[in-house]
Amino acid sequence: MLLHLDASARRTSFSRELSKTYADAWRAAHPDSPYVYRDLAADPVPHIGQAWTELCDYVLAHEITDISRYHEAVRTPEQRAAWDTLRPLLDEVVAAEVVLIGTPMYNYSIPSSLKAWLDQITFPKMSLRGRRFVVTSARGGAYGPGTVREPMDHQERYLRDFFQGHFNVEDVTFISTELANALIDPRLAHLREQHEESRRAALKEAAQ
Repeated sequence: MLLHLDASARRTSFSRELSKTYADAWRAAHPDSPYVYRDLAADPVPHIGQAWTELCDYVLAHEITDISRYHEAVRTPEQRAAWDTLRPLLDEVVAAEVVLIGTPMYNYSIPSSLKAWLDQITFPKMSLRGRRFVVTSARGGAYGPGTVREPMDHQERYLRDFFQGHFNVEDVTFISTELANALIDPRLAHLREQHEESRRAALKEAAQ
């Protein structure tokens, strides 16, 4: 199964363009495999609350690492409501072979809509090993290796660390379009061709 998420606040965006390109190619190559789509911007996931923290604490205190046993943490009506919110999100991730995330860089990091989704599905010492994560991203500037702004990239580095540290997943691919602001900011107009080159390369990689 392919689980496809988009987090951009823009209805038309470079991260959405890339994620759709990847999803279309994947679905063409796997016509019999299920496909699930969530638009985290249009239909946001609620932020975690007190009851979620209680579920998390129970799982940690009782050393529950089997995801199929997380439901044992539910003991109150408030915890049941929290569980009913997160359970379908978690079920989708567990069922997926590939998790595809289309996300822009906002303020050097990720949108709060994506962070809310990550918070809902993440429990202590869980493992999603065996799954592949693909992130199609768009950034206003240039944050690649050797650039001046590389140290400010808390998008790719954060997600890589998150997937490895919380999910035990190292099979992560990033496909990025950079310098998107060159199309808007007059001071970056001289970089528009570099943006287009980055976009073309990213679309080619996503299609493959």
